[in-house]
Amino acid sequence: MRRVIGLVLIGLGAFLLVLAPLVRFQVAPALIAAPADQYRISKLEATGAQYFSVGDKGKVVTGDLDITVTTRGDVTGAQGDRVVWDEVMVVNDVTNSTPLISYTERRSAFNKYTGEGINCCSVKINDEPVQLQGQIYKWPFDVQKKTYSVFNSTTGKAFDAKFVAEEQVNGLTAYRFEQAIPPTKTDTLNAPASYLGMDETGDVQVDRFYDGVNTFWIEPATGSPVRQEQQRHEVLKTQDGVERSVAFVATAKMTQQTQNDLVKNATDGKNTITLLKTTIPLALVLVGLAMVIVGFLLLRRRAER
Repeated sequence: MRRVIGLVLIGLGAFLLVLAPLVRFQVAPALIAAPADQYRISKLEATGAQYFSVGDKGKVVTGDLDITVTTRGDVTGAQGDRVVWDEVMVVNDVTNSTPLISYTERRSAFNKYTGEGINCCSVKINDEPVQLQGQIYKWPFDVQKKTYSVFNSTTGKAFDAKFVAEEQVNGLTAYRFEQAIPPTKTDTLNAPASYLGMDETGDVQVDRFYDGVNTFWIEPATGSPVRQEQQRHEVLKTQDGVERSVAFVATAKMTQQTQNDLVKNATDGKNTITLLKTTIPLALVLVGLAMVIVGFLLLRRRAER
């Protein structure tokens, strides 16, 4: 009987020792990924923003803005390592009771493990096809203190985001990255010359230029954003290169509730990663070793007897 029990313990222990690295290096990476069925509503606020208002005959309006970003996963577009998310961003002027001063739609596809953009599945911004580059919504797992390329939806291009510092966000350790975007033309349109303070009659052609600084706080284990701020500066220039008016100037910050939700999500993800990559494999190794040792001891005692 001792021999049977000993052999069974050794067999089970060996199985657990083999299972431990499989959980650590194969099961964990397969389970830790951006979800295909994502659904989240994020809120941002911009105090004292300025924007060019066509409805007010080109007046630059100042007000506090409420920004709502709704993100939904397109489960039918998810395949293999790819997930597809659709986003709608609505901007309302709460100071002047003006809804929908800006409305943006965006469709993105990216690798659910690395967060890098994938060009497929009719990715677009406001019905215009776009070439995705760099990080889209999330960053890779095990984020390093280095420079990453991050996609900017306003310009439709990716720019470097440089590591700046390690900071605490709601008690959670996060890496802060800053992305500086140089003046970039984003649109060409026609506007009444009178709206731009010009003496000419009729419409003139103007270019819209955007520059800004985006700051990201990323939880390094999961690659999940836990805080974000956007300093946005947009102007209208006539074809002679002269700046004629502000188009949109604002500093948008996540609300405390949105930040709390993101921190909770990142904390849950971090705990899951720790469980799958450390706790469970270590427990399997310890239990497996114990079973093997006990099994050998039982066999040895039987042999001695």
